[in-house]
Amino acid sequence: MTHSEMGRAAMQHITVLLAEAVDALAIQPAGTYVDGTFGRGGHSRRILEALGPAGRLIALDRDAEAVQAAATVHDPRFEIVRAHFSSLTEVLRERGLARVDGVLLDLGISSPQIDDAVRGFSFRLDGPLDMRMDTARGEPASAWLAHAERDEIARVIREYGEERFARQIAQAIVTARTLEPIQTTGQLARIVASAVRTREAGQDPATRTFQALRIHLNRELQEIAEVLPQALEALNAGGRLVVISFHSLEDRIVKQFMREQAQPPEIPRGFAVREADRPAPHLRLVGKAVRPSAQEVAANPRCRSAVMRVAERTAA
Repeated sequence: MTHSEMGRAAMQHITVLLAEAVDALAIQPAGTYVDGTFGRGGHSRRILEALGPAGRLIALDRDAEAVQAAATVHDPRFEIVRAHFSSLTEVLRERGLARVDGVLLDLGISSPQIDDAVRGFSFRLDGPLDMRMDTARGEPASAWLAHAERDEIARVIREYGEERFARQIAQAIVTARTLEPIQTTGQLARIVASAVRTREAGQDPATRTFQALRIHLNRELQEIAEVLPQALEALNAGGRLVVISFHSLEDRIVKQFMREQAQPPEIPRGFAVREADRPAPHLRLVGKAVRPSAQEVAANPRCRSAVMRVAERTAA
């Protein structure tokens, strides 16, 4: 598959902040890069276009359909690995790589996943209540909702969905499952709607609950917390870490990590060190947070909540 053909195949998923993210990597033609979230390959395609003959790109994705899409990319500089991005260190070690020149993480969920009713991510499409990004691992949402305690369901919906009606929704789920198994997205959406009294204009009552269950089942926030230190450790001096988040919980983890690593390590109390001898921080923040333009949001409303943060590895 040529780069242009790959681009046409990726059109069903509109890559967010495409040019901005790849530009932020400051690609060296002979560098080695990691696209930790291949999706449908929009960022990978642009990275390959920027790389020279000696460059290398390793892409990761836990979704079998994304890996299948990537398998048609016949480029000797490119490799796809079916793995969670929290396996970054292991993936690099297996390939004899100690360092790379850039890591890109486009967090969240892709349009093909949302728009496929069989995957169970969307409350707008009735289908099996699954929600797993990697269908070979873990349990589907239907199985978890069948056994989880009411308080645990409420906690997940409250913490990951920031849903103020979490307790009412959890009670409605527990009550409904005594009558029949909750096995489809349509069932769950109706149960949630019955428990949510009010909602912001234009937002479906099930939005926050579906988001919360997806985040919980796929360990999305834990994955982010685990991969960021690995990415830092893997970067060469001058290498860039570029992360695109889609909601406040993701962005909070990324922002806090980058800010902490952009500060010099703390000196133990009572230990005198000259200012010139203070350890340097591990990261340097690059620019301010970047959001999609009005034109991009108009063309792709799903990107409206995206925010991109960039940091560069120092020589420390």
